[in-house]
Parts: sequence; structure tokens; C-alpha cells
Amino acid sequence: MTEILSFSNVSFSYTPDSPEHRKAVQNVSFSINEGEWIAIVGHNGSGKSTMVKLVSGLLFPQEGEVRVMRNILTEENLWEARSNIGMVFQNPDNQFVGATVQDDVAFALENSGVPYKDMVERVHSSLEQVKMDKFLNHEPHHLSGGQKQRVAIAGALAMRPKLLILDEATSMLDPQGRDEVLKTVRALREEIGLTVLSITHDVEEAIFADRVLFMNDGKKYAEGTPSEIFALGDKLVEFGLELPFAMRMTKLFQENGVLLAGQHMSEEELVNDLWTSNFNK
Repeated sequence: MTEILSFSNVSFSYTPDSPEHRKAVQNVSFSINEGEWIAIVGHNGSGKSTMVKLVSGLLFPQEGEVRVMRNILTEENLWEARSNIGMVFQNPDNQFVGATVQDDVAFALENSGVPYKDMVERVHSSLEQVKMDKFLNHEPHHLSGGQKQRVAIAGALAMRPKLLILDEATSMLDPQGRDEVLKTVRALREEIGLTVLSITHDVEEAIFADRVLFMNDGKKYAEGTPSEIFALGDKLVEFGLELPFAMRMTKLFQENGVLLAGQHMSEEELVNDLWTSNFNK
């Protein structure tokens, strides 16, 4: 499989010359292959934001290597590397520059010199992919939070990146908006094999990833499937993260004598187990 992004023993400190400097990222290694969804989770100060800056070339590692499309990221190839990466940020209102939805999606394409005919096709197809094609002429500030982020995703997709980065992209949304965005990303993975890196402290978002990197104090504390990471249970809580809602409810049910087959990460799994184990007798 094609390797899209990798960190190899990457370390970075904002105060490297200080005798008591703390490394914001310390000896971190991981890789993402084409079509994967990797989630990086951790509390504030765990190193997540620094890792995003290292991926985008806003920072360069003081130790180790960051590779994009198997090429070591340098100042010389920075713009080429960035052309392979689409980003959706925390606050959708800070991302809009166009007067209408289609103007906004077209903005980066126009700046990149994409021919008009191709630009129109890309704008329409990317908005169709995120189910926002009926909002072409709407003003972005009239959209809901979830709709705004879906337009932001469309803008990223129109540039045809190899990797989509969600940088706390659901943290300012209400539950409905968050569900809209996650449903969109999951559908895009199925339809076009989208490669996703999500940076989040929302464990409900990380459930959908293929692998989860759990960061603590700048270090990669653990890496594994969502089931393997959330099986750490109280250790996650100790480091400032909540367990998924369904896991918390499962624990409460079990403590109160309700028979359940095991731990559940999704509400659907929990409801099905409750029905099978306790009410369908």
C-alpha cells in the first residue's frame, strides 16, 4: 500500500536552548497508508497540535524525519507536500473567504490556476460528495455548523489531496453537526477511499478510525485499534480523556447488575446487547 505520511523518531521542542526544556513531541513514530483513518487523541498539551504543525511544515523536527508521500519534508519541497494535504480546522467561520458556498470552494482552485471548466466541475462534484450541492448560492454564514464543515471538507476535496486532516474539526459543533461531519467522512472513505488523519480529544470521533494514537506529555503512550485503546479504561481517564458514552453506560449497567456480554464502544452495540441479553427472553 502507498505510504501517505510517516513520522520517524520525531522530536520537537519550543525551547531547545533552555537547559530545562520540555519536548512538545518526543520520539514519535507512526505511519498512514492510503485509505486509512488514523486518529490522534490526547488531552490539551499532549502534543497533538504540534504534530499538525509538523505535518503541514509550519514546524520542522529537531530530531527524526517527517515524510509526505515518502519524501522527507523540507523547506524546498514544502509547497509540493502541502498540495497533497487538505485541512479542515476547528472553527468553520474562520475558513470562509467566498460570498457564496461555490465561491468559497472555488477560491483555492482559482488561486492554483485551475482552468475554469475544470474548476466548475470540481466545485460541483466536491459539493455533491458532501451532500451540499443544493447550497451552491447560499451564503456560508447562514449555514449550520455541520453544514459549514461539510463545505470546508468540499473545499479541501476540490484540491484532490492525498490526505485529509481534521484538526479538532468537530469540537465546536453540536451533536447533530458532529454526526453530520463524521457521517460525511465515513461515506467518503467508502466511496473514494479517502485517507484521513483526525486530531481530536473527542473519543466519540476516534471510534471510527482504523487505528488510534494515544498521546500523553508529548509521547506516544499507545497505538492500536479503537477497541485496544479504549480497553485501557481508567488509564485514559487518568490522563484527562473520557471513555466513549456507550462504554461508560455499559460500566454503570454492569455495576448495577444488568447482564451484558462485554464492553461496547457504540450506542448501537449497547442497545443490541441490552435487548438480546435482558429483554428478548
